[in-house]
Amino acid sequence: MTEDRGSKEAGADRPLVRVERPARGPDGPLDGVALVTLDRPEALNALSFRLVAELADALEALDGDPEVRAIVLTGAGGRAFAAGADIREMADGTPESLAAKGSFDRWDAVGRLRTPLIAAVRGFALGGGCELAMACDMIVAADTATFGQPEVKLGVIPGAGGTQRLTRAIGKARAMELVLTGRSIDAREAERLGLVTRVVPAEETVPAALELAGRIAALPPMAVRAAKEAIARADEMPLSAGLAWERQAFLGLFASDDQKEGMAAFLDKRPAHWTGR
Repeated sequence: MTEDRGSKEAGADRPLVRVERPARGPDGPLDGVALVTLDRPEALNALSFRLVAELADALEALDGDPEVRAIVLTGAGGRAFAAGADIREMADGTPESLAAKGSFDRWDAVGRLRTPLIAAVRGFALGGGCELAMACDMIVAADTATFGQPEVKLGVIPGAGGTQRLTRAIGKARAMELVLTGRSIDAREAERLGLVTRVVPAEETVPAALELAGRIAALPPMAVRAAKEAIARADEMPLSAGLAWERQAFLGLFASDDQKEGMAAFLDKRPAHWTGR
């Protein structure tokens, strides 16, 4: 089914985020996969405060649904994943007004997700759009996609994780060059730098992301979530602490039904049946 989440904006006649659950692939519904679409194509899916709030609400709801085991996030229209923040909305902001809104706090919802999140990026992913894509666990990019953090050209810097996630993804020297010049890069350069997972023809972007999500959703959800968290912690912890966390997560999974089933199925040479317990 297709759902619309979020409150109506003054003068708006529709929400800005669409949720399809289960998502439909070429061969029908994909069990365990949800497709979330930023639906503001007339503004190249620019990330207004309302859109970000609706997106956070939608993702948090999906993350709490045990039937959803992987999520794909994309932008409507094909011209942009998200062209950036809504500059008209931010132009007259002050430090006090922007902090008081608390809108930037909603970005944290993406980073808190336990469910694997895949960005399917077509067209522009600039500024906040690039930050949103980087907040996802993987990026499937169209060969026409463009990435960048051009905020310095507007007299500011990335404010939703761009300096931190880009540095972790491609290294200090390359991140410095892109952020300090505001230069954009195409999909192939992004792939070479290690920013994206895979580059595909534009028309295959969403199907390829859904196929990847389907493969993840078919695996034992407790192990998938533990693996995602362990990898995410590698960015934030010293190696010794990360190794200790990984070991505890590994041992903890031996208390799960899925571990017993997975190893029994391997030994019996039969397909495993996962329960998520």
